[in-house]
Order: sequence, then C-alpha cells, then structure tokens
Amino acid sequence: MDNKSKIIVCDHIHQRGLDLLANQSDVQMQNLADLPKNELLDHLKDADVVITRSSTSVDDKFLNSIGKLKAIVRAGVGVDNVDIENCSRKGVVVMNVPTANTIAAVELTMAHIINSVRNFPGADYQLRIERKWKREDWYGTELKGKKLGIIGFGNIGSRVGARAKAFEMNVIAYDPYIQPSKATDMGITYSKNFEDILKCDIITIHTPKNEETKNIITAKEIEKMKDGVILINCARGGLYNEEDILNALKNKKIRWAGIDVFSKEPGTNSPLLDLDNIYVTPHIGANTLESQEQIALQAAQAALEAARGASYPNALNLPIKENEIPKNIKAYLELTQKLGFFCAQANKGAISSIHLNVDGEVSEYSNSLITFALVGILKPSLGENINYVNAQFLAKERGIDTHIKTKQTSNSYKNLITITLTTSSESLSVSGTVFEDDIIKLTNINGFNIDIEPKGRMILFKNTDTPGVIGSVGNTLAKHNINISDFRLGRNSNKEALALIIIDDQIPQKAIEELKNIPACLSIRTVTI
Repeated sequence: MDNKSKIIVCDHIHQRGLDLLANQSDVQMQNLADLPKNELLDHLKDADVVITRSSTSVDDKFLNSIGKLKAIVRAGVGVDNVDIENCSRKGVVVMNVPTANTIAAVELTMAHIINSVRNFPGADYQLRIERKWKREDWYGTELKGKKLGIIGFGNIGSRVGARAKAFEMNVIAYDPYIQPSKATDMGITYSKNFEDILKCDIITIHTPKNEETKNIITAKEIEKMKDGVILINCARGGLYNEEDILNALKNKKIRWAGIDVFSKEPGTNSPLLDLDNIYVTPHIGANTLESQEQIALQAAQAALEAARGASYPNALNLPIKENEIPKNIKAYLELTQKLGFFCAQANKGAISSIHLNVDGEVSEYSNSLITFALVGILKPSLGENINYVNAQFLAKERGIDTHIKTKQTSNSYKNLITITLTTSSESLSVSGTVFEDDIIKLTNINGFNIDIEPKGRMILFKNTDTPGVIGSVGNTLAKHNINISDFRLGRNSNKEALALIIIDDQIPQKAIEELKNIPACLSIRTVTI
C-alpha cells in the first residue's frame, strides 16, 4: 500500500469517477469530500494528486499543507479558486476538464434560443398557475429562415451552428482566429466584419472572457442592431455590458435575452431579474447528468495519468522548480511568450504560420521556446483553453504551420529570439532579448529597431518620416487626457518611422480614429501586456 500513489478527492464528483479510481491496483484513493475543509488540510501531506471542484480553495493554506503533491485536477472548466501562479512555483501542475460539458453548454444555448422565440415559461405559468387558456397571448416566431450570428466559433460555437443549421437558420460566424473554412465547410457564412453579426435576428456568444471580448456588446453595438433583436449568453458573464443590455431590454430594442451567466455571481440581485422579457438560468451550462459523469471520468483519468507520470492532460501551467531550470532560460521562456502575445494582438487574423528563430546559447531549448511562443500567440483567441501541454496540438488542429530555425551564435546580442507571425492580414516579425537582471526588451519590430520593455498598454504608430508627426500624436493623446509614460522611435531606409508608445490609460476608439486621420499615419495598432 505504501508504494501506491495517493489520490485525494476533495469535493463531490460523480460516482463513476470514484469507481474508476477505486478500481486501480496501483493507486490509493481517498474520498474526503465530506470532510470539513480545515480538517482536509491535515491529509494533504502524503497526496500525489488531488481532485477539486469549486468548494475547495487552492490557496496559501492549501499549498502550505502539501508535501509531495505533483498535480491538481480541477473537475470542471473554471479555475478561479486555484492559485495557479503559486502552484507553478511549488512545481504543482494544475489541470482542468475543459470539454466534458461541451454538449451540455450547446444544448442549453439552443434551449435559450428556442425559448426566446416561443416564451415557454410565460405560457406555462399562465396555464398552470393562473389557469388561463389564452392562446392568443402566445404568438411566437419561427427559427427557420432567421439569421443567427455566432461570436466565437470554437468547440461550442461551431456545434451551436450545426444545430441551428438543422433548424434551417441562416448562420453567420465571426471569429478572427479561425480559418474561414471551418465555418464554410459546414455551409455557414464566415465574416471578418463584426458589423455583419450586429445585423442578425439572434446573436449568441461563445468566447473566453478576456480584454478583447469583455463588453464586446455595449450600447454602441446595440444601437446598430435590428429592432427586436434577441441576445443569448451562455458563455461568460461580462461579455455583454449588463447595464446597456438592461436599458435596451426596457425600451424593447432588444426583444428578448436568454442569460445563463452574470458579471457578479450569484446573480440574485441583478436588476435584469426584474424584467419580463428575459429568461435566466443560474449558470447551469454544465449541469446535466451526462456532463457531470463525463467531468468525473475525465478528471479521474487525468489524475491517474498524472499520478503515474504518464502525462498531464489539459495542464494550465508549467511547473517551474527554481533548482531545475537555469534562471536565464526562464527569462527567455517568458520573453518568447510575451513576443507571441504581442504578435497576436498586433497582427490579428486567422494564423497560417509561425516562424521561431533562436540565435545564441538558448537555441538548445528551442523546443520549449516554441511551446511558449504558441501559448502567447493563441492566448488572445483561446484564453484558458490554451496551455503548455496542448499548445502544439491545437496549433496543428488549426492548420498552423510552425517552423524553428536555430543558430548557436547571435551577431548582435548574446541571445536573440525572433517570432514571425503570418496571418490572413500580413506577416509581422518581432525580436527580443534579455539583459542583466532578467530585463526583457523588444529590439526590433518589422525591421524597425526599438529598445523598450514590453509591458502595459502600448500603441504602435507607423508613419511616413516627416516633420511634426510626434507633436501631432502627442497633442491628440493629450486632448483625450492620455498620459505617455514612454515613447520609442525606430526608422527605416524607406523614410518610414515606427513609434512604440506606452500609455497609462485605456485609449478610447475616438482617439484611435483621430490618430488614424493624421496625414502621415500608415497604420496604428494597440497591444496590452
């Protein structure tokens, strides 16, 4: 018994998962889900792997109680209750179960869509509670022929699209991070223009929550929508601006909304609940018997693989032990991920290829560096779904060609990392290096020499190299009360200049438009790291 790996189940999971663990001859399983959390900590010292859900906080107290723990499996998608950064420092892999509830989320979305055109709860309440038979109150509309706009065409969004096609709906997909063929091969229209989504009869969203997708629908977008539009959100709270949705529901610009998720949960105090043209559910996207069974089985299987050292499915972090990885290599791993993250924001579009050039002594770590590059590049589009284990698999699945070129020496720096990201829009090359004290610097952007630490909110302003441009840029930002904390300029032989400007505040769209209108402006992009 002493030689067996020990897996502790901290929270309740489906019995099928417990049975799978209990039936392994090389593993000892302890189900401590009913134990008070303060007592649970006393049992963690001998655990090799633990399985948790939302009831157990993996915080300092938890991590200070572990001994030889090598992995945590979060039985579900969300990891808000797990201190991933601290887990990494302690060499603990954090895994989740991201796909077990896919069908449940898809079908709940369809339930909201169907209810939004037929209002079953209202009809049910009138007949069953009020005992009124008033068929004339319940004229709905049909899905056939209606236009459905899907924001985010990944694992869930694409399946919603397939089911909507079965209802003979006209489906439009918006996802700048997929190849158009993923939609068009299904007979679904693909659009790069978000305005096309705003023209739809029904709009549903299936994206991660990040800086790009938070408040993706506000009063500005609602104003452009059809009168009587229907909005569905079974993804993440905060993707739609709830105050703006509330006002549009009140004035009937939005005829109906189906909401499963809220910005603040539990959403029992949300003013949306006071309206009669909204159908709400309490974040039950994963709440089917089948999905809970699959979550438990996949969590148990992941725990077994981790306990045996076979693999770490859906790992969300990379365990970094200070005494095992050279300090300078860790800095270059961080640099490479930041370069990838920078590229993905500055060159948005469906990715076709990624080239990684590594010059210098760090070239022997190129296989690790490409993984970090991919995590950085795919993070803006995939959010929590991308990790260091599945990065190369997901890149291949998306048809992205990856290339690595190494050189043992660097002409300009001790080590130099260059990422070239090619999308449907263009190619963008970004280089960087690490100086003493692990200071990370950008050194070149598309042939423009730039010396700056990539952090915070950045504006990339490319222009013809003519007098007065810097003053025009500064005046425009000052007009919008935006403070510049750093300003670096690069020039090339084609009489062009590239300014990388770090600013203190979020730049409003109006300011971006005014910068674009500066006569010398060639392009403008924003990046946040």
